[in-house]
Amino acid sequence: MKAANLDYERAPRPAVVFGCLLPAPWLGAAAGVLLAAGPADGLPDRFAPLALAAVHMLALGMLLPVMLGALFQMLPVVAGVAVPGAGVLAPFVAAAGAGTAAALGVGWLGGEPMALRAAVPVGAVLLLAGALLLAAGRRVAAVDATTRTLAGIGAPLLIAVSCGMALAGTLGGWWRVPVASVLSLHMAWALGGWLAALVTGVATTVLPMFWQTRRLPPALERWLPLGHWLSLAAFSAAVLLWPALPALAHAALLPWLAFVAAVAACGLAGTLRARRRHDPLWLLWPVACASMLGAALLAGVALVLPGTDLPLGWWAGTMMLVGAGVLPVTAMLGKIVPFLVWLHLRRLLPPRARVPAMQAIIAPARQQRQAWLLLAAYLLLLAVPLAPAWLARAGGVLLAIAHAGLGWQLLSALRCMRRMRRCGGLPPRHAGVAVEGGHHHG
Repeated sequence: MKAANLDYERAPRPAVVFGCLLPAPWLGAAAGVLLAAGPADGLPDRFAPLALAAVHMLALGMLLPVMLGALFQMLPVVAGVAVPGAGVLAPFVAAAGAGTAAALGVGWLGGEPMALRAAVPVGAVLLLAGALLLAAGRRVAAVDATTRTLAGIGAPLLIAVSCGMALAGTLGGWWRVPVASVLSLHMAWALGGWLAALVTGVATTVLPMFWQTRRLPPALERWLPLGHWLSLAAFSAAVLLWPALPALAHAALLPWLAFVAAVAACGLAGTLRARRRHDPLWLLWPVACASMLGAALLAGVALVLPGTDLPLGWWAGTMMLVGAGVLPVTAMLGKIVPFLVWLHLRRLLPPRARVPAMQAIIAPARQQRQAWLLLAAYLLLLAVPLAPAWLARAGGVLLAIAHAGLGWQLLSALRCMRRMRRCGGLPPRHAGVAVEGGHHHG
């Protein structure tokens, strides 16, 4: 299939991207602290107050800023289109995500309607981000799965955030919406239309680039991202037009789950045969693909066999949010941030200056330790139904430590960039861990 060209000359200034990426791991750590210290009442119900608070801190505080920061970088580089206002919006993305999640958490855990109402205006910043992405996407030339995803990714974010704001305002007493229907749309477009579509669409470029994997079969890749969005549109129509017939909505959702399972299965086969399996972050990808596959299968079982006593909702939700969300986003951060540091140093320093290799910007051994901690936290969170209070605390502690480790790695990469800018590159004695200066981009 035809692939998009990468034009690094169009890359935005580092502050635009790093302003979104650097705070995110610390907010992921806050989600872990919340799980470890919060009241475990109602667990493993995924709608328990603690579960809702932790999920939104992880989704809005950690995942959303990283994904938006990556889009601010990818749209110009991959699609040749700058996001309008990205430089102005970027410093507020992490704050808006954290503020919205904190307001929702206070509302749910403390029973404070005022906090739920406060989440609405703060969340409007995220609505603006979706609108800007949609405006930029109209100018994207869609030539492959990644650019097709970039062209339309603003729409599912707008739907997910709008539904979330509608629910927060309803729970806060401002207005009334049909909660069950809007909640179904919010979850479907947040987890499917935004998270799953963006991860699968971007992975078709990122995995072959950094981990040297095979691409998806052309017949399957051709349906990204419409395989997500068309199925979810049919589901949404069923939810809105025939709310009294949930079986119809469930039947509309099954084709999407089948599509997700097919993409995840092919992704799993490809990542298991990746050439760079020695990479410290490689393991996160096959686990992520297996998690997406498992989430789709479990959700399908829950739709076909309702009323089972097994905690299918908890397992499927954890697999999707943590397994298919946090794991691949962490893997991409571990590659993209060192690459961006190297790229910007290469552009700013003189042509013959030496810059650190990517492996010297963040040490692979540190990445591997952090990856194992994150996987251990993930396994404990999956096991929460066995002993909710204890395992939620243990999983939360490991999740917080893993994200703090990631945050420290990103800060060390930023310190490396600043140090190299001050001294004009590496001295000759560090040639063994440097890349010889070549083409000058700046």
